[in-house]
Formats: sequence, C-alpha cells, structure tokens
Amino acid sequence: MPMIVEDWDRLTFRVNREAYRSSEIFDRERDNVWLRNWLYLGHETEIAKPNDFIVRTLAGRPLIFCRDAGGEVRAWLNSCPHRGTVLCRETAGSSKLFQCFYHAWTFRNNGDVAAIPDDSAYEGSEGLRESMKLRAVPRLEIHEGYVFVSFNPDVPPLLEHLGDAADYMTMIEQQHVGGMTTLPGVQLYSVRGNWKLAVENAMDGYHFSPTHNTFVGYLRENGFAVTDDDQYAYNLGNGHSLLVLTGHGGRISMIWEPRFGEDERARTDAHRKEMAERLGERRAHYVADESHILFVFPNLLLFDIEGLSIRQLEPVSAAQTDVRAWQLVPRVEDPASRALRMKTVVSFVGPGGLATPDDIEAYEAVQRGIEATAGERRSELDFSDMSRGMVDEVKGVQGRSIDEGAMRGFWRHWVGAAGIDDGLRVVGTRPASFLEGRDVR
Repeated sequence: MPMIVEDWDRLTFRVNREAYRSSEIFDRERDNVWLRNWLYLGHETEIAKPNDFIVRTLAGRPLIFCRDAGGEVRAWLNSCPHRGTVLCRETAGSSKLFQCFYHAWTFRNNGDVAAIPDDSAYEGSEGLRESMKLRAVPRLEIHEGYVFVSFNPDVPPLLEHLGDAADYMTMIEQQHVGGMTTLPGVQLYSVRGNWKLAVENAMDGYHFSPTHNTFVGYLRENGFAVTDDDQYAYNLGNGHSLLVLTGHGGRISMIWEPRFGEDERARTDAHRKEMAERLGERRAHYVADESHILFVFPNLLLFDIEGLSIRQLEPVSAAQTDVRAWQLVPRVEDPASRALRMKTVVSFVGPGGLATPDDIEAYEAVQRGIEATAGERRSELDFSDMSRGMVDEVKGVQGRSIDEGAMRGFWRHWVGAAGIDDGLRVVGTRPASFLEGRDVR
C-alpha cells in the first residue's frame, strides 16, 4: 500500500496514516531525512559574543552550539572524544573551555585539546591530541543569521537546498535597517503528535477561522476585518512552502490595525516610508505588506505574523515532537513598539496564546484519532484527505491559503526524501501548468 495516492482523474490526494504512526517509518526518516539534509540549528545572535555556547539536541544528537574565542560559529558533538561522556552539561553560558567531569579531559572551544590529566601515560603517542579533538558536525553554513548544519558531508550547498525560501529569509533581515536579533530565552514544549502534523498545521490556512474562532472574534471586536480573500499558498521546491496572508491580523511596524493604537500607527507609517526609500516600492511591498508563514524542510518554521517567531521541530518518536521557539526582533526599535510587539506575539503564537494551544490540541487530536483506522481491513479508510484546491491546479489558478496545496507539495517531497520505495502513486496526468513559487525579486 503506497504512502500517498495522487489521483488526477478523481481530483483526490490522500496520505496513508501509517506515515504518522509507524515507528519503522520514523526510523527511516531519521536515517534519510534528518541525517542527510540541512537542519536548522539556531540563530547566530543566540551566541552573540565570543565564548557563548548553547547545548541543543538535533536529530536526536546532543550538540554544543557555540562561538569560539576567535568569534567563529561552531557546532560540536556533545560527546567527549575520550570515552563518549556528555562533555558540556550546562544548558547555556560563556566559556573558553569544556571539561569532561568523568576524567577531566579539557578542550578549547575551537575544538583543540587543552589538557589531558597525567598525559605522560600517553608518551610516544605524538598524534593523540590531534586525533582527540572535538568532533565537528560535518557541515555548517549560515544564511542571514540562520545557522544550518548537516550530518552528511556530501549535502549540496545550503543556498541550493534553500532555493526560493532563501529570499523570504532575506526579506526578514531587510525589515529593519539595523537587521534582526533573537531575544534571550527559548520557549520549549512537547507535543504528543508526529512532527509532520506540525508542518501541516502551519501550512493549513483552512483551519484558521474554525479553530481560532476566539481570536477571530477578538480581532473583529477590535476593528480588524478578518478575511481569507487574496491569500495564497506556494510550493517553493525541495519541500519548502509558504503561506501569504493579509487578512489574519496586523504586523508590528509593518501593517497597522486598530488594536495597536494611534502612536503605533504613526511609527508604522514612518517605517513604511523608510522601507520604500531603502528597498524600492516593489520590494518594500513584499517585505512589509504581506504576512508570511514559511516552512523550510524539514525542521524550520518562520511565523512572520503580528511579530516574528522562529520554531524548530525536533522529532522524538513517531508520536512525539519537541518544539523550540524564539522571538526575532529588530536590533534597534522604539521601546513602545518593542513592548507592544512582545505583548502581541505572546497573545497569539506564544505557547500560552490564543492560537498555539488550539493548534497543539488539533494535531494531538489527529494523533489520537488516527488510531481508529489502524489495521483496518478496509485499507482505503486508513487515509487522510488533502484534496482541497486540486481543481484550481487543473485550471492553472494559484492555490489559496485555505486550500491544501502547500501540504501536497510537502508530502510529494517527503516521500522521496524519506526513501520510501513506491511510496507515491500518481493516477492520471499531473497538470502541465502545475504552479510552484513566484517572482518577488
């Protein structure tokens, strides 16, 4: 039974629910997706100063994410080369040295061995210190402050992987003349659901009004006309996808709405004028006048709505996902705008806001609900449907944010990336005018 059935005769697209449940598929994803692709590790502003470090798990592997004494960004396996002990046991801090508590081997943050107790016992082993340096993640590249690593030394260059998604990340950096920075602290929470449900949820504008009806009512009460009109979804290639939203709320310093107050309206108007002068009106329009939700395959979500939130997905098992979230803000910002920004962001996309608890319950409910058809003899019942909007693809019309085209793009890429043989069955002929991406440059 294939994982995906894409039927252009019936205009249906269905995903086998084993993709969310199966530990065998999860193991295959770990080998073929998480250990072979570029993964988002963190933002370089999290380790702003030389000797700053953070301990973080990525693809199940403990890492030390640091800036060494010379200012270079590094990613080391958090494992002592001597006997494998976790080397750094603090979650974050500043240090030139990492010392293993077990045998006191000590390493500089550039990876060199600094000290081995009683090293006379290794007399004659001239190459020992060189061979026992910290183990680096094979590949590390940075785009606009976003640090990506790969456990695969043969992975293509990062910009090749990012493709059109790279420019939307550049747009974020261009929002303010001084650039962007993360705020200290990370929001960490665990979801009892498969990581792919988090991707679906982010790329699913269809659920906004029914699931977040409390927030929709709040916006309307405060004078914002909520709408799904003129909002679109784009497949950006390589599994990346984008929702363009304009009717789901304002954005601090970009799109004013009444609840932000008149002082913020004046600041927004002034900032919008500055952007047009700096970037040109066409580029300023794409940077400022649209809200974006960007997914970068396989583990990065950028919510450029109201404020800016970075989310990183860390699959733990087929039915559990850890999520880390940070707030990205202008390096230089009016204190009143910063206070309003933080209040607005935590009220919606924060883990205790009006949206995120709804979303978590939604995809935990999916994870619980798909057990109802597990092992069904009527195997055709054990599929989830993502067909909404296929009729527009046949017509050559750009898919809407409230359709499911972005999810279909993700799943088509996933089945190949996960290395699932015969995982995609295509019935009929995919439209010649199949749409991906758009020109915003």
